[in-house]
Amino acid sequence: MARILPRSTRWRVALFAALASAVVLGLGSSWFVRSLRSGLDLAAVRVANEKVAAIAGLLEAGVSPTEVAGQLNYGGYQISLGKGEDSGCPERLDQGGTVVGKARVLAPGCVVGMPFPIDGGIQSVTGTKGGKYFVQAQTALDPVGLETVANAEQILWGAVPAASLLIGAVAWFAVRRSLRAVGAIRAEVDGVRARDLGRRVPVPDSGDEITELAVTMNEMLARLDRSVQRQSQFTADASHELRTPLASMRTQLEVQLAHPDRLDWRRSFENAVLDVSRMESLTGDLLLLSKLDADQPAGTARIALADLVTGHVAARLPRDGVEVRTELHAEPVVRGHAGRLERVLRNLVDNAERHAEGCVTITLTEAGGHAVLAVRDDGPGIPDGQRERVFDRFVRLDDDRAREDDGGSGLGLAIAAEIARTHGGTLRVADSTSGACLELRLPLA
Repeated sequence: MARILPRSTRWRVALFAALASAVVLGLGSSWFVRSLRSGLDLAAVRVANEKVAAIAGLLEAGVSPTEVAGQLNYGGYQISLGKGEDSGCPERLDQGGTVVGKARVLAPGCVVGMPFPIDGGIQSVTGTKGGKYFVQAQTALDPVGLETVANAEQILWGAVPAASLLIGAVAWFAVRRSLRAVGAIRAEVDGVRARDLGRRVPVPDSGDEITELAVTMNEMLARLDRSVQRQSQFTADASHELRTPLASMRTQLEVQLAHPDRLDWRRSFENAVLDVSRMESLTGDLLLLSKLDADQPAGTARIALADLVTGHVAARLPRDGVEVRTELHAEPVVRGHAGRLERVLRNLVDNAERHAEGCVTITLTEAGGHAVLAVRDDGPGIPDGQRERVFDRFVRLDDDRAREDDGGSGLGLAIAAEIARTHGGTLRVADSTSGACLELRLPLA
């Protein structure tokens, strides 16, 4: 199918502006000319009615048609005894009869004020009181007015196309100037590559939609830059974490092959199983994070957080020397994925147990239309400067907060924070008089 409209935005806007202005100006001009002509017609009708009223008034006062002709100093009327064939007047009204003033008396009941009829005249008709006479009057349109209407038509016939072309040209130049900024933005974006996401598009100072577009583009580039940097750092950290168990397994295998008679094969296999379990757990965490980063949807349902907390505490294995307490002050219901919310609770409790001296407290309340789940430990706490950093990936704090024997991979809190985000909630480090307190807020269902 052939393309009708031009591809260029400038030409399309100019074309539509010219066509729209032509339609509007054309309709306005037509209305203007019709109004002028209507005014001429109304003026002629008014004059014709005044003639009829004057003549009828004289006839009703008893003045004969002949005497009326002598009293009137204008033409354009006919006094007869009837209309049409019953008027009593001959077919030719401009010949014969007796001339009285500006009229011809063609018969006792037929007087014609010449000229009559008038070409293109406006006619008014009436009958006198008693129905004895029938009066017709005509008035020619004002020639000056007709000339004015004709001149207006000629001017508008040329002015409307010229104005439409001018408006189209102005629209073309205006769009061209506006699109210069768009062209600069496009050229800058076209030069952006994966390794050069720090570039930004120029922001015009016009303050219009183009400025908003440039600001939005820069914000998008900033998000992409952060995402790429985060992905690169994540890939590097993941590679580093996976390299340690792989190197351990490789060392054990090489030693076993080199000295098969000097090693405890059972212990070596147990260590290898531990390394494989660690890699399996790490890859599972990485897969879950990738899904959360991609905002992949998960099934949602109404979840009673109180049941989730009590079920988790009852099912988990106790940790030596650490007591887990629950304080359920409300029974909030949220909407979300049960498995992922249970993962958040597990990660928070595991993190608290890892750093607790002897007690972990789980508190559940409601506040401001949100369910508030707080997990508090009595450990060394989190320094104020590290409260945001603990939610970064592969982050482990100093020895006071992370123990070498069970420090984890540094993904637990990062996963919990991402799950909270995908559920429309937040996870933060709350103020606590002793130890650390991690607070999860989720909107109520």
